[in-house]
Amino acid sequence: MIDTPQARTPIPILITLAAATLTASLGISVASVLLPTLARSFSATVSDVQWVVLAYLMSVTVTIVSAGRLGDLLGHRRVLIAGLVIFIAASVLSAMASSLGVLVSRRALQGLGGAILIALPMSLARDLVPTERLGTAMGLLGTTSAVGTALGPSLGGLLLTWGDWRMAFWLLAGFASATLVLSVISITRRSERVGASIREIDFAGTFVLAVALSAYALATSGGAAGIPLSPTVLIPGALIAIAFFVLVETRVAAPLVPMTLLRDRTTGIGFVMNLTVGTIMMSTLVVGPFFLAFSLGLNETLIGLVMAVGPVVSGLSGVPAGRLTDRLGARRVMVIGLVQTMLGLLCLAFLPRYFGVGGYVAALITLTPAFQLFLAANNTAVLADASKEQRGRLSGLLGLSRNLGLMTGASAMSTLFVFILGTADAAQAPLADIAHAFSMTFTAASVMALVTLGLAIYSHRGSERRVSGPAE
Repeated sequence: MIDTPQARTPIPILITLAAATLTASLGISVASVLLPTLARSFSATVSDVQWVVLAYLMSVTVTIVSAGRLGDLLGHRRVLIAGLVIFIAASVLSAMASSLGVLVSRRALQGLGGAILIALPMSLARDLVPTERLGTAMGLLGTTSAVGTALGPSLGGLLLTWGDWRMAFWLLAGFASATLVLSVISITRRSERVGASIREIDFAGTFVLAVALSAYALATSGGAAGIPLSPTVLIPGALIAIAFFVLVETRVAAPLVPMTLLRDRTTGIGFVMNLTVGTIMMSTLVVGPFFLAFSLGLNETLIGLVMAVGPVVSGLSGVPAGRLTDRLGARRVMVIGLVQTMLGLLCLAFLPRYFGVGGYVAALITLTPAFQLFLAANNTAVLADASKEQRGRLSGLLGLSRNLGLMTGASAMSTLFVFILGTADAAQAPLADIAHAFSMTFTAASVMALVTLGLAIYSHRGSERRVSGPAE
């Protein structure tokens, strides 16, 4: 493994990578607050305007692995700059959209740029950050992602008071433009080492994976408007496409996702753990509001304030989590993070039932830093020993596994809550039943965290690999 020669990473590089991550995160969170306004502006239904968010998320999910692979083939700096140009162009075009359908299509293009902005900062961090500081860089990227999630709705709401929904997309174009300038200045061409040719792109595998991920994304979105196929058809279709993808990847000369990569204990299990933790993370967002609204009786404003605790704490804990990873090693911090995740989930399951809002906030303060500990450690573990030719691909797979976890959590955990509750109409359910379903859902989530902890221990058992040690 070749490491960078710098003893310390230049601050402008870290700022640039953080800005790229922030821009991609804002692309999701800013748009979510615009939906009621878009429904009025285009005389559209709620289901129709949800595609403004779904198109971006699906585009990111479908293209993120290919985006990372392009970075390996064409150069991480070059592809990051191309991604920023795409994001800027799509943002400007979105701001000028004349209809909802046009806006949705341009948001899909923006998602392609967003996929690059999510995947490439991690691979560039591995290229440019010394190994002993890689955890800190990963923690910083986690912090900026959380900040973008928390900041987006506030910025979007503020812009709506000053003007119309188009201002939000002009803002995204401005953020991306500033990041583009930083990228050109701070990431030099000398750091670019192109490892292969574009002729090595696995077009067949890319197409089949896109079909599989599109089917799964549509299934987990709950049968979005305009899609005639139900989840009972889409899920088996996605599984068949995945099986076909595996077959394709074992036969092509330069696969998009080599099966040997997934069979590696640290790497393959790292992706699985990323998916399960993403599922757990999403459960706090899709199940929590039901308990806060119908069991504790909070209004929308108070629910928003309580839910904001998570992103705020996450933003504050990302960099410390990264530094702890550098100091103690990725394996130890991953175990610590997962143990704390289990405790935080159990606190969330039971403390709010006895201590109300105070118990809910205390549980979030316990739980949210644990997510950052795990993410910083897992990302470091997967990327620390990665070869130059694999870093973009691995970064894309890390982003993909997390996105799949978030989509799975949005569907599966809310379904579990409704199943335990016994009715889909939480507003009419008895308060005791809502509290019981809430507790059981997060108890189940803590069991998922326990299984993930077992995977973490297994993935490192007997391994002499030191993911936080000096470079080879």
